[in-house]
Amino acid sequence: MQTLLNELKHIVGTAHVLTDGDLSAWTQDWRKRTHGQALAVVRPAHTTEVAQVVQACARYRREHPDSPVSIVPQGGNTGLVVGSTPDESGRQIVLSLQRMHAIRQVDGANLTLTVEAGCILQTVQEQAKAAGFWFPLSLAAEGSCTIGGNLGTNAGGTQVLRFGNTRELCLGLEVVTPQGEVWHGLSGLRKDNTGYDLKNLYIGSEGTLGIITAATLKLFPLPKAQLTAWVAVPSTQAAVTLLGLAQQHLGPSLTGFEMMGQFALSLVAKHFDSLRVPLYQDAPFCVLLESASQDAPTQARTQFENMLEAALEAGHASDAVVAENLAQAKVLWQIRESIPLAQAEEGLNIKHDISVPISSMAAFVQTTDAQLAAAIPGVRLVNFGHLGDGNLHYNVQAPVGIDAAVFLREHEPEVNRIVFDSVAAFGGSISAEHGIGSLKIEHLAHYKSPVALGLMRAIKLALDPQNLLNPARVIALP
Repeated sequence: MQTLLNELKHIVGTAHVLTDGDLSAWTQDWRKRTHGQALAVVRPAHTTEVAQVVQACARYRREHPDSPVSIVPQGGNTGLVVGSTPDESGRQIVLSLQRMHAIRQVDGANLTLTVEAGCILQTVQEQAKAAGFWFPLSLAAEGSCTIGGNLGTNAGGTQVLRFGNTRELCLGLEVVTPQGEVWHGLSGLRKDNTGYDLKNLYIGSEGTLGIITAATLKLFPLPKAQLTAWVAVPSTQAAVTLLGLAQQHLGPSLTGFEMMGQFALSLVAKHFDSLRVPLYQDAPFCVLLESASQDAPTQARTQFENMLEAALEAGHASDAVVAENLAQAKVLWQIRESIPLAQAEEGLNIKHDISVPISSMAAFVQTTDAQLAAAIPGVRLVNFGHLGDGNLHYNVQAPVGIDAAVFLREHEPEVNRIVFDSVAAFGGSISAEHGIGSLKIEHLAHYKSPVALGLMRAIKLALDPQNLLNPARVIALP
């Protein structure tokens, strides 16, 4: 394999083919569940180098079928389903796109921004704002995740309710194929009805069909008024009813609607005592909701407060706090986004990223809570997520006094079966926004229809017949 490594060094430069030292930033997944071994970490600077790296690896794979190499595309390595780190074979190239972070174009008249795949999401947000526009994709890892990774996993976040997943925010892509060819599809067109929609084939494919190197993204006008409220609610059903009331009163200005269970918020209060968590001790759930409006600030606030008063009067909410300014709103969002960090401080846990129809949400929570409590007495449920689009992070923590690692080893299969069977019974999905990666590939084979799995395999084999890109991720091949 030294011949291949020498060729890769010639393509990207010796300093950007890493084989020695601590490579854990690229080889260990964000949750620290796995630690792979890479043949090398390769860091190209532009699309031509990406294409040349793929060509070299594809050629080596053809010429050495007994010791094949493969490529694992990687952005910020913030994924949660072990989809962007190498396996333990030592024959995988981690192709890191972090050096490719240029802002290629801001087109104000067309409301688009073209960026390279390694650009950090927060940088995309800041560049859009500096140009007088809004890029609304927002998630907890936005300070380190990259736009290529967001597109590769079709990331969701807190504003899907209004703007959709990353897929809905993308108009065009530049992609390197498994053969090392470049598809130049960076169109800013909102209408292009000329055959198959290749862009949406690559979005959400987790690097298994091609390597996204750049994207043209939608921009929006900056809102004139942003309002944020923290609301205590007596039940999941009350939260669902509050969502309907907010949609009725606020219409398309409702941008975020997050539900958080009492235990999830108690972990934030326990592990981050500098954050003062409002209202959680007196209510089983709290809701964080946000409105972004083009109305005048006074008019928008009146409409927002009228909605909250109606909810309180009808009993859908027991108390509410409205942020007085953007700084207070930022603190409320920090509390919400600290839940995964607080849960990590509490110990290893079993994570789920599920979705069910909003109309079934209350029944799902009640049913699944009861099934888990019956199967594992004392189990603790860290239930929070994007209720506005039907997505919950329905996580499971060990009972008090039980070693977390032992709990995972002994109960993870049982917990996953209970949760996923319940999701299926309510017509939901076992992965709402995190993807499949390698962590859920066996579950996908059980819960996805055989017809869908067959179509997915056919697409993979047609586009990547060598199985060069991210093998054993998303879809299992014979």
